Amino acid sequence: MKIKSFFGVGVAAAVAMFLVLLTAGLDQAHAKTAPALASPAGAGDEGHNAEGIKHYNKGHWKKAADHFRGAINSDPNLAEAHYNLALSLDKLRMHGPATKSFAMALKLGKDNPDISGSGILKAHLR
Repeated sequence: MKIKSFFGVGVAAAVAMFLVLLTAGLDQAHAKTAPALASPAGAGDEGHNAEGIKHYNKGHWKKAADHFRGAINSDPNLAEAHYNLALSLDKLRMHGPATKSFAMALKLGKDNPDISGSGILKAHLR
């Protein structure tokens, strides 16, 4: 006897749908709890960080990462760009490089509470 769920699909299919929806919800919550950070006034990032934030907020992780790399090339000491690159790399499931970028962000921005208090940064740097 085949067990059917409330929606008329098999239990395995219902569980798979639930997991897909749960994962999508976690990604959306993650994006809301880990916003990309703006450059401080006077940063020499040539607008790359701001452009990266626009793409990050649209879910264009690779394009955002490219812009954040451009900001880092313009100003290697811009902690916010390192942090934002790490967020994008995390979204791309490139956790090794994300961890390295989070470490650099913390080194450069230890006095920025948005960086030093970040839950996702702490999770990567455990």
